[in-house]
Amino acid sequence: MSQTRLATAHRLVVKVGSALVTNSGNGLDLPAIDSWARQIAELRRQGREVILVSSGAVACGVQRLGWGRRPKTVHEKQAAAAVGQAGLIQVYEAAFGKHGLHTAQILLTHDDLADRKRYLNARATLSTLLELGVVPIINENDTVITDEIKFGDNDTLGALVANLIEAEALIILTDQPGLFTADPRKNPDATLIREAAAGTPELEEMAGGAGSLVGTGGMITKVIAAKRAARSGAHTVIASGHEQDPILRLAAGEALGTLLVSQTPPLAARKQWLADHLQLAGKVHLDAGAVDALNKGKSLLPIGVATVDGDFERGAAIACIAPDGTEVARGLSNYSSSDARRIARKATADLEGILGYIEEPELIHRDNLILSR
Repeated sequence: MSQTRLATAHRLVVKVGSALVTNSGNGLDLPAIDSWARQIAELRRQGREVILVSSGAVACGVQRLGWGRRPKTVHEKQAAAAVGQAGLIQVYEAAFGKHGLHTAQILLTHDDLADRKRYLNARATLSTLLELGVVPIINENDTVITDEIKFGDNDTLGALVANLIEAEALIILTDQPGLFTADPRKNPDATLIREAAAGTPELEEMAGGAGSLVGTGGMITKVIAAKRAARSGAHTVIASGHEQDPILRLAAGEALGTLLVSQTPPLAARKQWLADHLQLAGKVHLDAGAVDALNKGKSLLPIGVATVDGDFERGAAIACIAPDGTEVARGLSNYSSSDARRIARKATADLEGILGYIEEPELIHRDNLILSR
């Protein structure tokens, strides 16, 4: 089983659905949340990093407000989310606090990840939180969403977060044992799929669209999420959250649920994304020393930049031009074009004095850079 690959995963995203968080709509399932906190705390003690994507804010708000049904209007959903989010994060903080861990609430919309500047800000914040030993709790910002900016389900959000922080694995815990060849509630001959390649059309046909009455996502959203996560090299497991210690068992490589395997190594996926799917917003012309440094796998420092062409914001994709006029690399700039011009030819130690702040010591970090030749 390729599921043993999860045993070596250093960074994991765990997504828990509304039905699990709210005990099928009956209020927050405190024992379940305590169990997830205990398991994630154990992974932290092992030196592994975990981000939790949690549904349940709207369902929690419905319960706290005493409503007998899930709201149908946008404003009611937003109100329920606002009330429920407060209760949800309070419970998570208390659960993780028992293990000496702090949590951080992060609410995202699609615009946060579509905009390059906000994307980099979110990435930097999450990386810092993980370095500090804090457990990020992520949910969609249901209090402000509209149809134009919503993710629509937290399975998709989990996949995008996995891509954002380059996790090796996405664990989706649900109220079902995994993906079946057909709906087991309707077809007694349906069998559990133990392993398959993420992104195959046959999987989407098998997934159908059946979901719980509490959440908005069905099995089809989980299969599509696995396809998204696979683009950055993350494997996805869809498993039952009702199993005993499913997070620990999956992280140890035990075969639970359905494993959807990414066919692309993480580094290759990110480099391919940088090379093929970004329009270039500007150029930086480098000296020979900077070109040599890039060819040796190093980051681009401002001191190696001679001139800057174009008008671009922080996070934009820009080309790196050698003295002979050829493109040697492209990557994501940590600074806007105006700031890049101010710090060109300057040493890292001088950046804060020039700008009044220092975002990153590199103009382009090697993780966000791909060589063109």
